[in-house]
Amino acid sequence: MSVEVYRDNWGIPHLRGADPDELSFAQGRVTALDRAWQLEVERHRAQGTTASFLGAGETAWDTFARQTRLADTARRCFDRLDAATARWVRAYVDGVNAGLPEGARRAPEFARTGLTPGHWEPWTPLAVWLSTHILFAGMPTKLWREEVARRLGEEWTELFATDGPGTAGSNGWVVSGDRTASGAAIVAGDPHRFIEAPGVYQQIRLACPEFDVVGFAVPGVPGLPHFGHAGRVAWAITNAMADYQDLYRERLRRTADGGVEALGPEGWRPAAAHVETVEVAGAEPVEIEVIETARGPVIIGADGASGTDSGSAPGPDAGTWDAISLRYPPRATGELGFRVLPALLAARTVADVDRAVDDWIEPVNVLQAADVDGGLLHRVAGFVPVRDRANSLRTVPAWEAAHAWQDGAQAPTPRADVEGHAVMANARGLAAPLGAEFAPRHRAERIAALLDGSKSWTPEAMTTVHTDTDNPSAARLLEAVRAAGAAEAPAPLSPAALAVRARLLGWDRRMEADSVDAGLYAAVRGAVVRRVAAHPAFVALREPAPHPAVFQPWLALGPRVAFALETLLTTGPVPAEDIAEIVREALEEIASGEEPPAWGVTHRLAPWQALPDLDPEATDAQWPGLGGDHDCVLSTSSVPGFTDRSGRASAARYVWDLADRDNSLWAVPFGASGVAGEAHHRDQLPLWLRGELAPVTTDWHHLTKEHPRDDH
Repeated sequence: MSVEVYRDNWGIPHLRGADPDELSFAQGRVTALDRAWQLEVERHRAQGTTASFLGAGETAWDTFARQTRLADTARRCFDRLDAATARWVRAYVDGVNAGLPEGARRAPEFARTGLTPGHWEPWTPLAVWLSTHILFAGMPTKLWREEVARRLGEEWTELFATDGPGTAGSNGWVVSGDRTASGAAIVAGDPHRFIEAPGVYQQIRLACPEFDVVGFAVPGVPGLPHFGHAGRVAWAITNAMADYQDLYRERLRRTADGGVEALGPEGWRPAAAHVETVEVAGAEPVEIEVIETARGPVIIGADGASGTDSGSAPGPDAGTWDAISLRYPPRATGELGFRVLPALLAARTVADVDRAVDDWIEPVNVLQAADVDGGLLHRVAGFVPVRDRANSLRTVPAWEAAHAWQDGAQAPTPRADVEGHAVMANARGLAAPLGAEFAPRHRAERIAALLDGSKSWTPEAMTTVHTDTDNPSAARLLEAVRAAGAAEAPAPLSPAALAVRARLLGWDRRMEADSVDAGLYAAVRGAVVRRVAAHPAFVALREPAPHPAVFQPWLALGPRVAFALETLLTTGPVPAEDIAEIVREALEEIASGEEPPAWGVTHRLAPWQALPDLDPEATDAQWPGLGGDHDCVLSTSSVPGFTDRSGRASAARYVWDLADRDNSLWAVPFGASGVAGEAHHRDQLPLWLRGELAPVTTDWHHLTKEHPRDDH
């Protein structure tokens, strides 16, 4: 093979090959060398086999992955790929398999767990993609709404509507040439996801005679699906917050031969069912039943213990039970949209990008793009089925034909013109017709206001947007704090509480890591959240929902109150006079205790690691303090009132300059290497913490060529 591998000063791989397939092989191989442990964890997560080497704590995920049929869905979608795309994906897989043995020798986690690197199948990248995004559409929120309706009342079903725990969000913006110093457009932003170590995005360059693109890859997946700069055109995405997955209430029954039937619109029909064994390191294996109805795989209640209400279904007889199934586009259609990936790499104009993403399926994204000829693009891409509106809000009865998807019908994907600039930050806007819940508008409005502040933007100046820590969502709580000390307040504040109030009212609302006033605000907010969650109005929601552990982050009352606090202060079943007393008590609590530390002392990075350090205290202590907060542009999300540790933050930052690609900038939280102890394992962490970005270097003469390796 004629592949050449170069590295820049940050260890980022720049690959050059003779054709796209050869380049795809090289991408797979270099990823296996740099990220072998991460790749194998992702493969096992997609197959539902992580408990076999990580232990019983992963059994819930493995059960979900198997019952959702992730691997089988990936096989189906791969089999439907056109020949050229299938060959391109196979080349990537061949590269992964070629590099894994050496990569595993370099990664200490294999020896620590006794794991031997396995074999990637042609469909494995599709399975990794499905596993990474299966929970992106907020499907578990429908379970939460059911619990709220059942326990609290139908009128409160959407009370907690917000960008809840577990959802992934992003910032993105495109600025037209008439607002930049160079006269050419700039595309910039940062995806906010749960932070993993190694990181979920891999900086890489892919070059061959057909294209030359820099961007962020998803380890385990070929190409640059989310963020790329091809020299003449650049693109980026955010989560559209669209709703495209449905949950059906199923009625199931056993047949005489041990099979399973499901009640559908035409009556009882056979359901596919089989038993699988989940191997568990250090424990007995677990047998699970995998059931699939005409709607989709049963993800809750396959064992007959769903705890669901069958609604208007006929009354249960002996041997029947209730369950919940999931219908999601790749499983229903056999399409995942992977043919888009090589087409994106070959794009030269905004029109090329636009045509390519017409075939995108999942997840549904808002996409922005710009090219050197002044072309601009702001649109939604992805598959949203056409069905009854109730499907988007709650679980729906499988036996009612009104809730079936219209065969092959896809909701129109909105688009908008770009005038000066356009912002995408998961808020209700362009994608509003396609979703039910969106992020608050704070980030989107703040970014737009910052962009309005200049007509001569440069790539370097964009970092001031990335790192903005103004917290608009604090305004409503601060108003309640103001009211607590007013003359007409029901009870007076103590002198110490009045001093806390005065500090908060004089605070600049910036969640800087070194700000003691931000730390004070967070402490008061936490006290308010805990008291609201403990209010008798919510007593019915305190009992854990009877659903699998994988869904519990969406179903816990405390986090729901924390993220919906802005709403709950003025709306909901807690009376206004009780809210006022809660705020007063919170001020008194914080005033009577020790002085809260600066925000960054407690608000520290807490990345997910498949194999954490053996000493949990050492693990926590190694991670730095962060600025920002959930609704800041610098979005670093904890769970107020319960933990200040931030599991979600900017998983990458980028600035794509269309005037000169070498003026572009990027950074990730850790580094190019996933191998502990290597020079580029976490060398970007200090850069990322300061909000700075590394230069994108594309001149081959300024890169270091690696010595050739045997590819076979």
